[in-house]
Amino acid sequence: MSELSLYRANGLGRREARMVGRELDRLDAHGQIQIAAIDHQAELQAARVQAIGYVGKRAMHEVTLLSQLEQQLSALVPISTGRLQALGDMAALGMADVVSDTVRKVR
Repeated sequence: MSELSLYRANGLGRREARMVGRELDRLDAHGQIQIAAIDHQAELQAARVQAIGYVGKRAMHEVTLLSQLEQQLSALVPISTGRLQALGDMAALGMADVVSDTVRKVR
């Protein structure tokens, strides 16, 4: 915030100068409070983004491992492919639901 300095015009008495000075101090303090509130909101928003990103990355990692295991087990026992796909799909949907819940909770 820019510095405000007291301007003493001709004819402005000490009393008026003090009043102007107090008002300028009040305005400066109010501006500092507003800046602190904006900074606080920015930090909250960044924490929300970080939380959603963390949960999303973990879910994507787990879905990748799940899909890899599904493929490997299907190669070992081809008759189980349909069941493995169903279980993998349910698990992936559950993870997607958790990511969605996270987005709602951090808002």
